[in-house]
Amino acid sequence: MTSNPYPLGLRLDGRRVVVVGGGAVATRRVPALLDAGADVLLVAPELTPALRARADAGRLHWVPRRFAPEDLDGAWLVQVAIDDPIAAASVSALAAERRIFCVRADDRSAATAWTPAVTRHGPVTVAVLGGGDPRRAMTVRDAIRDLLAVRLAPESSAPTQSRPDAATGGRQAGRVALVGAGPGDPELITVKGWRLLTEADVVVADRLVPGLLLDELRPDVELVDASKIPYGPSRAQEEINQILVDRALTGAFVVRLKGGDPYVFGRGGEELLACAQAGVPVTVVPGVTSSIAAPAAAGIPVTHRGVAHEFTVVSGHLAPDSPASLVRWDALAGLHGTLVILMGLKNLAAITATLIANGRSPETPAAVVQEATTGTQRVLRSTLGEVATAVLTADLRPPAVVVLGDVVNALDEGPRPS
Repeated sequence: MTSNPYPLGLRLDGRRVVVVGGGAVATRRVPALLDAGADVLLVAPELTPALRARADAGRLHWVPRRFAPEDLDGAWLVQVAIDDPIAAASVSALAAERRIFCVRADDRSAATAWTPAVTRHGPVTVAVLGGGDPRRAMTVRDAIRDLLAVRLAPESSAPTQSRPDAATGGRQAGRVALVGAGPGDPELITVKGWRLLTEADVVVADRLVPGLLLDELRPDVELVDASKIPYGPSRAQEEINQILVDRALTGAFVVRLKGGDPYVFGRGGEELLACAQAGVPVTVVPGVTSSIAAPAAAGIPVTHRGVAHEFTVVSGHLAPDSPASLVRWDALAGLHGTLVILMGLKNLAAITATLIANGRSPETPAAVVQEATTGTQRVLRSTLGEVATAVLTADLRPPAVVVLGDVVNALDEGPRPS
């Protein structure tokens, strides 16, 4: 008879956790380790784009090679996220020799520790162990999450199963949901978006989605990392479109999980059109867009009585002098309201110079909010004339939202949001 596991909450802040493997499983597990403050050492010859972005940002230490015994030096916990049973057994055996608990993605029965099904509600974290049955644990976890949210799910919120469709020759009819995950805080996804995520067979996720949402997926969910790292590795949009269509045509329920809102510079319209052309039904779930959430998280209202009666959201991914740019920067310079710029850090110097050249005062208040609503949020306040240099000095990186206008200082006398 197998003994019951002993439930324990590990305090990993500043403690070394070794993750072996850089694929989909690691992509799902690493965010929770980082959220716990762990000093993550990731050992893998290659990484998914999402993990590479975290490594490039200095959130974890990446050793680009296969596992070596010395990687366990100083470790408190090991997570083996590879599907090679021989290699996984070797890592766990070495961990056992050193009395380091080891989680194995390939074989729960051979592991010395299990990762539970987790739900988070503010400061409350609930972890459920289902006696080795991940589905049982997920079912109980989901029920607890509903109770914590103090919501009565309507009848229509019951999981929808795909059914055979005559038009597909008796195969199950799949579907796609374009779900906005919000600006970064996992609790800012909508209730409907989270419910659809729990029903998904396949999740196609962007780099900007909250990593903790991926940690809550069922173990059998296929996770496709569709990260579009700025100026780095990326999947072509056509490839992403094809993944959505192909998976849905096999009968799967596919959730395309996107940071912010699917239609605010998220290319959700292109994905919907690709699905429509293939006869795949699509549900669109709006998300909290960073164009509003990032300023709010920094204590900046995009509109304020007597200060700004309008706000404009533009993409700064193309320089003002680019022939492909559709933004009338000269016209924007003449507006009195708030200007919110997404994806604009690379071209910020050219953007600010163009606005000033077309009449916007260089003393216009400016702010840049990096990784808004997350535990690593940073806020820089400056002026239109100096913000580009200040960003370089502070080494701010994407994702970041730029806010220009008098609203930047509108709440200076009030408390900052926490």
